[in-house]
Amino acid sequence: MDELFFPEHERVYLVEFATSMAIGLLIGLERERHPAAKAGLRTFALVAMFGTLASVLSDKVQTPWLLISGLLLTGIMMISSYRDKREKQKDPGTTTIAAILICYGLGALVWYEESILAVMLAIITTILLYFKTELQGISQNLSRKDLISILQFAVLSFIILPILPDKDYGPFNAFNPYQIWLMIVLISGISLAGYIALRFVGQRHGAVLLGVLGGLVSSTATTMVFTRHNGDKPDLINTAVIVILLANLVVLVRLALITEIISPTIFPYLTPILGGGLFLGLIASVFRWREFSQQQAVPMPDTKNPTEISIAVRFGLLYAAVLFLSGWLSEIAGNSGLYAVAIISGLTNVDAITLSSLRLYEMGQLEIIEVVIAITLGVIANLIFKLGLIFFTGNIVLAKRCFLGTIATIIGLVGAFFLASHLAYF
Repeated sequence: MDELFFPEHERVYLVEFATSMAIGLLIGLERERHPAAKAGLRTFALVAMFGTLASVLSDKVQTPWLLISGLLLTGIMMISSYRDKREKQKDPGTTTIAAILICYGLGALVWYEESILAVMLAIITTILLYFKTELQGISQNLSRKDLISILQFAVLSFIILPILPDKDYGPFNAFNPYQIWLMIVLISGISLAGYIALRFVGQRHGAVLLGVLGGLVSSTATTMVFTRHNGDKPDLINTAVIVILLANLVVLVRLALITEIISPTIFPYLTPILGGGLFLGLIASVFRWREFSQQQAVPMPDTKNPTEISIAVRFGLLYAAVLFLSGWLSEIAGNSGLYAVAIISGLTNVDAITLSSLRLYEMGQLEIIEVVIAITLGVIANLIFKLGLIFFTGNIVLAKRCFLGTIATIIGLVGAFFLASHLAYF
């Protein structure tokens, strides 16, 4: 009986038209809140179903012109509705017109068996429409320097990267222009996210967030800034301890993220080691939290734009050099050569030894245990270097207060590694 009244192909039609209507209602629900908008719930729902209907008819008569004509007709209809009162309305209606056209396209997309994509795009469209004020605020708060940072990252990612050859050159196949630049894009992207967030946050949300974002951009730069400021303002010392310790701990999270992206095979082996350092480091930081005052004014880390071409090239050269030295010394001196490079390079840039070790593993030149040890040594060397940096700037009091958290992190790294080795984890 059901088959008599609702054949199978018609049931498919009903489901797809219902999906289209739901998409239109979702977008229309947001537009209904704006009095100046000429389209609301009913209009958007009807336009979405019109897109699906036009797609059905186009398929039936085997011509795309019905679908294209429906899009043109929808656009003309919406433009005409705003034309007569365009001078009286503060809102010229361009956003609503664009939303209507997208809604029509989503309705068509549903018919072509892309319902999940259509629903996702409908949600994104609604979010963009709803957060108009917030998006305007972000664009107005972006400085010229911020826009340059975004454009420079776009150049690094979408202009330079695609034209580089993805071939291995030189001894040990260490020089692959595409892979080297891809690592630059990865590090620059993570750093840029923290850099932009740091610019927006400023001093408004205190030292904790500054420490986290400073660690994403550059933990070394953050350490130097707060060490230097504490020489002039001893009352900031407790705040500086929290910022520096958190920035160093965020580096561990950052390295885990990089490992997951570059070499998912290494991730489950390295994460427990980094997690051990993070766990003990957080416990040690809690002891300093009791002395921390959220009301203190904190200086902004004077970090450089991580997407500047000069910075990107310098990192690329460093990464290539570490990659070559790691492969070369590992070949002639075994593990001791690799670990020496890890310690030396980790003093200034732990990202380089991490990326180079992961790259050598993917090339089949290193074992998992060697990669984990090299990265762990690089992290420990980096932590010791930053602690020494605080000591040698003359701020002994700050160094003593950072000592517990730094040593706890190192003990966590070493302890987790030996525990994993004892359990034959590698």
